[in-house]
Amino acid sequence: MSTIEPVFRIIPTIQNYDWGKKGKDSKVAEFASGAGIRGFTLNQSVPYAELWMGTHVKSPSGVVDRQQNLTQILTENPDLIGDQVSQRFDTTNGNLPFLFKVLAIGKALSIQTHPDKKTSEKLHAEQPTVYTDPNHKPEMALALTDFKALCGFMPIERIAEYVKAVPEFNSLIDPSIVTEFLNCTNLSESERKAVLKKLFAALMTADVSDIATQLQTLVARYQRGGQKPLEEDVKDLVLTLSEQYPGDVGVFCAFMLNYVRMTPGQAIFLGAGEPHAYVEGDIMECMANSDNVIRAGLTPKPKDIPNLVSVLTYTPSGWQKHMVKPVDIAPHTRKYDPPIQDFTVLQTETHEAIPGPSIAIVTEGSGWVSWSGGELDLQAGSVIFVGAETKIKITTGDSNLVVFRAYVTA
Repeated sequence: MSTIEPVFRIIPTIQNYDWGKKGKDSKVAEFASGAGIRGFTLNQSVPYAELWMGTHVKSPSGVVDRQQNLTQILTENPDLIGDQVSQRFDTTNGNLPFLFKVLAIGKALSIQTHPDKKTSEKLHAEQPTVYTDPNHKPEMALALTDFKALCGFMPIERIAEYVKAVPEFNSLIDPSIVTEFLNCTNLSESERKAVLKKLFAALMTADVSDIATQLQTLVARYQRGGQKPLEEDVKDLVLTLSEQYPGDVGVFCAFMLNYVRMTPGQAIFLGAGEPHAYVEGDIMECMANSDNVIRAGLTPKPKDIPNLVSVLTYTPSGWQKHMVKPVDIAPHTRKYDPPIQDFTVLQTETHEAIPGPSIAIVTEGSGWVSWSGGELDLQAGSVIFVGAETKIKITTGDSNLVVFRAYVTA
């Protein structure tokens, strides 16, 4: 039996990356103010990028009124995770299968992808200081505010239109590769993927000085209003990315990756090998319990272009392929269920018993959570852990209460 109640407050951790929104403009800072983080004082000049809720080795959550962190509590009380989940996932030493986050993006963060499980194990063994765990990292981003992102390769035909229309883009790529790409429409799916890989690899490995020169030319053309009709949709994106990351090859990914603009409540899922970059906005993010990122542009951090090029799926499609459509499963309850077993997210006011562990955060309003053994008050920023098979009741206070709950079931 557990030595702790099955429902308890946890203390998230803050990551202050350069791309985060600063001060009170950040949802991370807003929620941190209500989360009970020891010694937290909001600083208007600090970028508050991520709020982590979980057991990742890099930054496990604390537990209110306990010396142990969440990982240690779950190690001592494995029934809070539950046998069903432990039989399917590696929950050794209190490891949760998922990591729950809030992200506040003020500046685009890297052109990146996440490796699958096999590749993660290989990269972790070879470069443990860069790839800090052996786990894969499929992830779902759920918009809290208006949100912009680059997400997956565009359809081949759309990329081809940009190759033909944007001289600064196609001049960075060997003419023979450009010709092969423009003539690939009648090839098989596998052959088209191979040609897309050639095009992307050629762009990402182009000469650094050529990239800077062509980007400068492109920006100058856009600034004087020289964009073609096809370029109208990405003009502002290109100018923004170039201002944030001058001379960076990642800016040219605007001509290869889908540009997605989401409103609150919409969600996208990114599996292993899908290229993406978050551009602006606040989101809930849920992922497998990993921090493995392969970066190739729009970042001051180390880039690993060879590994990124090698692991991508090169599956071109419209952005709609990545959308996760929520399902109303009860009054005031929406379920976001991506095509993987590692996690599911509820936006909900009513909470039934779930066979596995879960973490919930209040993003709006106030109220109470109660269970057979007690009750806790809730406010924006409150984060709670709920043990397996624990039925809870959420009661709304004077204002509308919005709760996001991440969980895993067997």
